[in-house]
Amino acid sequence: MLSKLVNLEWFNPQGERIVSSQRVALHTGEDSSRLTIYNAEVEDAGIYRCQATDAQGQTQEATMVLEMYQKLTFRNVRSPQEFRHDEAAEVVCDVIASPAPAVTWFYQKGFRSMEITEEHYSRFQVLPNNNLQIHKVTKADEGVYRCEARVEARGEIDFVDIEVVVNVPPVLSVLQQSFNATADYQESVTFTCITSGSPNPEVTWHRKGQQLERSEQYVLNTMEAGRSTLTIRNIIQGDGGDYTCRATNKAGAEERELFLKVFVQPHITQLRNVTAVEGSAAMISCVAEGEPLPEISWRRASDGQSFADGDKSQDGRVDVRGRHGKSMLTISGVKLTDLGRFDCEALSRIGGHQKSMFLDIEYMPKFQTNQTIFYSWEGNPVNISCDVKSNPPATMLWRRERLTISAEGTATTRIHTTDGKSLLEVTPVSDRDFGRYNCTARNNIGVKYQEFILAQADVPSNPYSVRLSAVSQRIATVTFMKPDSHGGVPIGHYLVNYKEVGSQDWRDVKSHGVQTIVLLTGLEPNTTYEVRVAAVNGKGQGEFSHTESFQTLPIREPSPPAVHGQRGMGKTYRLGLVKQDDGGMPIVEYIVKYKTDKEEQWMTKLVSGQHDFALLQPLQWNMRYEVEITARNVKGLSEPTFYQFFMPQKPDIIDSLFSGLGLGPVVGLGLVGFLLVLIVVDVSCYFLRQCGLLMCITRKLCSKKTTTSGKSKEMEEGKAAYLGDGSKDPIVEMRTEEERITNHDGSPVHEPNETTPLTEPEKLPLKEENGKETLKPDMIEIKVHSDNSIHTKRDDSKA
Repeated sequence: MLSKLVNLEWFNPQGERIVSSQRVALHTGEDSSRLTIYNAEVEDAGIYRCQATDAQGQTQEATMVLEMYQKLTFRNVRSPQEFRHDEAAEVVCDVIASPAPAVTWFYQKGFRSMEITEEHYSRFQVLPNNNLQIHKVTKADEGVYRCEARVEARGEIDFVDIEVVVNVPPVLSVLQQSFNATADYQESVTFTCITSGSPNPEVTWHRKGQQLERSEQYVLNTMEAGRSTLTIRNIIQGDGGDYTCRATNKAGAEERELFLKVFVQPHITQLRNVTAVEGSAAMISCVAEGEPLPEISWRRASDGQSFADGDKSQDGRVDVRGRHGKSMLTISGVKLTDLGRFDCEALSRIGGHQKSMFLDIEYMPKFQTNQTIFYSWEGNPVNISCDVKSNPPATMLWRRERLTISAEGTATTRIHTTDGKSLLEVTPVSDRDFGRYNCTARNNIGVKYQEFILAQADVPSNPYSVRLSAVSQRIATVTFMKPDSHGGVPIGHYLVNYKEVGSQDWRDVKSHGVQTIVLLTGLEPNTTYEVRVAAVNGKGQGEFSHTESFQTLPIREPSPPAVHGQRGMGKTYRLGLVKQDDGGMPIVEYIVKYKTDKEEQWMTKLVSGQHDFALLQPLQWNMRYEVEITARNVKGLSEPTFYQFFMPQKPDIIDSLFSGLGLGPVVGLGLVGFLLVLIVVDVSCYFLRQCGLLMCITRKLCSKKTTTSGKSKEMEEGKAAYLGDGSKDPIVEMRTEEERITNHDGSPVHEPNETTPLTEPEKLPLKEENGKETLKPDMIEIKVHSDNSIHTKRDDSKA
């Protein structure tokens, strides 16, 4: 044990003696010392020693451990962090805490976050300094990464999102590296560079070490999809040489060389359109110049056939001869098929030039129509068409018996002329207007004539082979063959006459267009008819065919009806009735007899003949039914049709209730029920606890008429009126009919309307018994209606 203390000293974790400063204060007494550290930092953590020395120099010491806990802190974390493609990227996340935090990395993809582990991401590694290393980073690694730090000891967690940007060096390509151009022809050449990279590279163009700027000669454009173009306009020979396209971004630079070679390109200086007459010879000349001197070839556009110097066509009509930049194409015996474009192309080793000419062929008129006979009749106008093709266009004249018909026409003729076509409109008024007409077409190549005959039309001959088919009581089908002659004018329709034998009145039925089938309706049963047919054209009606006779069928009982069934709602079944042959008279009614297979007695249902279904109800569940259906007309009954069906077992109550309802009606019923429950609860609160929506409305309306004590007394009476003597529960009923509030004598106390709420105090009086109207506690009945309104009435049974 130490004797009297002489000195007390403190030593920091580094073993240095501590002296007082602005952050550190020592408070030393005779036998104690206190060390105070202000604004403690993480670096202050460690083991501190307190050493005591006595007068004899003996020492003793005590140690104290100072632990510092530091909050999670991210220090200078940058976002975004940029890296170069294909390098090892280290995403920095400098986070400190005490104790040291555990760091986890995540990759943010949309709204999902995926933890980065080395077993799933072989190229990813979390370094000892908590940074994330990505080996050979690519553009696909770009995105948002989350650095999440945790101090498990005290449940602290924080994170920071870091955007990783991958810069890709420029990749440059050119669509065409070498260009040829012709000088002094105001031609232009466009160089195109296609670049990619991230960020988008900046493209510049250089020539002879100098960057090219936009000018009248150089047009620089940057387009979408990384395209950059340099257009050199009005090329001269001095523009030839090397050009450089250079792409630069943060990740690097790349450049490509392009070459322009300028020549004097071939140029066709002489090529003209040629016009030749059919059957003659056509000579076409093409002259070209250039350095070196070009070779000339020809191409016929109509069939794509090419001709070079010395070539001939297969038929020997086309021949090509040329020398010293001049070529002559000769066509012998020109045909109309030679009409069209010919291309002359001048080629040399440095390029080519092409021009086109048109070979036009003149020929005498050619008639395009083969119809030379036209039909008409007196008073009916007809157009005689003279359609001519010629080059140059021909003039056309009409003649009648060597007399020219003037353009103004005559009393029976008119002329209408368009390009290459002339119409002679003739309206015959007598026999002399029929006969021959002549059309003359003339141009400077020649003259052509065509003769037309206007013949007098006649009515059609009679149809034949009249037949009757599908004859019933009231319907018959007439078929026949077309007449041998239509009279020169197309048949418009057929007329069918029919009548009863012995009658003089024929009835007419027109065919639909030129159909040779006609349906006769509205006939009388068991009756003999005569029928005949005539054809009608523009001239008129032709002769009738031979008369044919037929007899309709007599009236009889109807055929059995066809039946199909379908289960209806609940205990019903729907029978569909399909009418068959009615026997010539309308169906009066259907007799439907039905019974179960376990019963002997039939049930009968009569259905009008105008209906197409019969509804059987009520039926029994889980039963098989037998049905017998008979149709009746005035003649009698049809044979019965037999049908069977089975009624299923009785459905579940809930299924039966909601089977016919969709989702909307079911939800609506649920809401209505919920509102009814709310109303009942609100009324109960009003009378039992003086609260709820009804209570609020009552207080608001009565605030100007009664004092607070009066209200309290009325509420107590209302409670008593509702509860009575406590021996009976209030009555709540669901009703749809209108209710009235009545006194003991049945007189109405209140009649609800649309403008006055039922909950107003003056409409439902609860007053002291002072000779005025009173409601006894055991005489109140609450009615809750389907329209969510509440009505009250006295219990008349106790009156």
